[in-house]
Amino acid sequence: MGGHGDDRNDERLAAEGEVAVARLAIDSGDLGHAAEHLADAILADPQLPELHEALAELSAAAGGPAAARELFPLDGEVYLGTVACRAHVEAAAGDWDTAVGLLASAIQYEPAHPWAHTAWLAREDLPGLVDPDAVAQAVARAAGALPDPLTDELAEAVRPFDAFVQAVVARHGDHALLLAMASGLTRRLGATARAVELAERAHRAAPGYLPAVMLGNALRADGRPERALDVWEAELARVAPDRDDSSSYLAVDVAELYGALGRPEEGLPWLDRVLAAEPDHPKAAPARYGLRHAVDGDPAHLLGLADHHRAHPDHEYAQDLLARLSHREPWLGMVPGASEATVNLLHQVLAAPGTDRDTAIDCGVSTLEPPSSRLALHLALPHCTVAYGSVDEPDPRRPLSTSATATRVWAWDGTDPKPAVAAPAPESAELVRATAGIVWPSLPAAYDHAVRLAGIPLDDLLGVLVHPPLPREDELGRALLAHQPELWVRAVQAFACLGIAHHRTDQPWPESDRRRVLLDLLLGPEDWVAEAAGFALVAIGWTHPEIRADIAAQLRRRLHYCVDARRVRAVTILRSVCRLVLAAPWMPPADRDLARAAIRAEDAENATRTTRTGPTTEPAGTTDAEPARAPGRLRRLFGRS
Repeated sequence: MGGHGDDRNDERLAAEGEVAVARLAIDSGDLGHAAEHLADAILADPQLPELHEALAELSAAAGGPAAARELFPLDGEVYLGTVACRAHVEAAAGDWDTAVGLLASAIQYEPAHPWAHTAWLAREDLPGLVDPDAVAQAVARAAGALPDPLTDELAEAVRPFDAFVQAVVARHGDHALLLAMASGLTRRLGATARAVELAERAHRAAPGYLPAVMLGNALRADGRPERALDVWEAELARVAPDRDDSSSYLAVDVAELYGALGRPEEGLPWLDRVLAAEPDHPKAAPARYGLRHAVDGDPAHLLGLADHHRAHPDHEYAQDLLARLSHREPWLGMVPGASEATVNLLHQVLAAPGTDRDTAIDCGVSTLEPPSSRLALHLALPHCTVAYGSVDEPDPRRPLSTSATATRVWAWDGTDPKPAVAAPAPESAELVRATAGIVWPSLPAAYDHAVRLAGIPLDDLLGVLVHPPLPREDELGRALLAHQPELWVRAVQAFACLGIAHHRTDQPWPESDRRRVLLDLLLGPEDWVAEAAGFALVAIGWTHPEIRADIAAQLRRRLHYCVDARRVRAVTILRSVCRLVLAAPWMPPADRDLARAAIRAEDAENATRTTRTGPTTEPAGTTDAEPARAPGRLRRLFGRS
């Protein structure tokens, strides 16, 4: 709160400074210079009383408000502050329609500013002085750029404008366009019942496309989607979407509303009709991928969205829809969690009262686990030791690729894993730290975001895999370090591998360093690093269709190894590897079926374990302590050093 207050104080001080300079310019007769400073001042603080006094002084010096218009020209490249000042000059000149229109333009371009908090807009006689046509156009201009619904901050800034519009509606209650536009503004402010009322009046006064669209939007916002469908389908029956370009967008809305109601199959025919008439429709094809995904959940439809956007970069809806459907989906939009006993123990210790970075841990895990799980432990609790017991077969330390020259980032002394590569240069580690994230909008977006890592030396990218930097010093970074440091380690590894994916892209893929290294990591020892390399390869496949077959062949090797090993021992990375395979829809159907079956088997075993022993978070090895059932013992085992 204090930060916002400081910002407002700074803005007011800046505005006061601009006004002071403007008044000096007025006194010296340099009215053009004064107008420029007032335009700067109104941008900083539209409500500053001294600003409006200075505007009045400038108008008087120019010979009155009408003459002052030319000091705030609207031709050519127009500055927002100029538009706002011109609105007040027009109001002073009595040209209310122009004043309201310019104020709406200011709201359109900077809606968080309190442009509407001005005395003349609240005049009781103003609704009788304006043309309802002009007000309807102004509302369309302002509301069209506003989010739906408005945030509290934006609602507070726009509310006086809405109050003015409602007052005009009260005088012109049969003006269909004004009623329809007012419905859209009111809906964004959360008054959905009032929005329905206004739109119904517009629809009765002038049945047609725009009133029907606004009524459907209002009904949907008011929790009456079925009624919205009735209105929209009736309008589309009147003007078929395959014969009217304007109604094709309404047909897309109908289709997606069916999807929102859990009936996506009923929406698909609407999109098929639009696409039959307009194959390159900017929303219909992406929406069709979205509905098909709603039908069966197959990531192939998300890949279709990515391919569509690559072929039609101007169809931004495909990118937006892909981000929405990828949200919080493992690997598609976020780094998945980890299930190792080491990580589960770490969570329990971090949740214990009094735990901090000086807490010391001595613990043992019954079977060898991915060494990166120990990185997470050391990241949050550096004063700790963890010892692994037996090594189950097949030996997880053994790489799938046996080449003597293969890239390796881990070495073992018995069951004790150690980094096999040096730590990265500080500047390289810092760039990865600044780039990595536990969530991303979509796979192509993550791949593109990581291009900033292309210049990091390959040795440094390998080093960061096993020497991860601490999380960023922000709210999320502190939360990760305190509660789920393993997510940060996995994010660093994922983005480091994406950096490798951008290394020396001038090299042809088959002989490239990036292919060789990523395959070495994917087919290396059983570890989170293998998952991260698989993620980078899948991201390359999403963005480079020509190499999907090669990537599929390599992912298949890792999948089949994990599935085979799971028959005789725990494989904590199995579920994640299966998710990667499913995120690569170009994989052979048999492999995708195998991945789904493996996930179902893991789910069934977890459910059986939960039924038998109660909730547990230790599907793999076990530790020498059971803190969830012995809090007293927890304090003794994990005391301070």
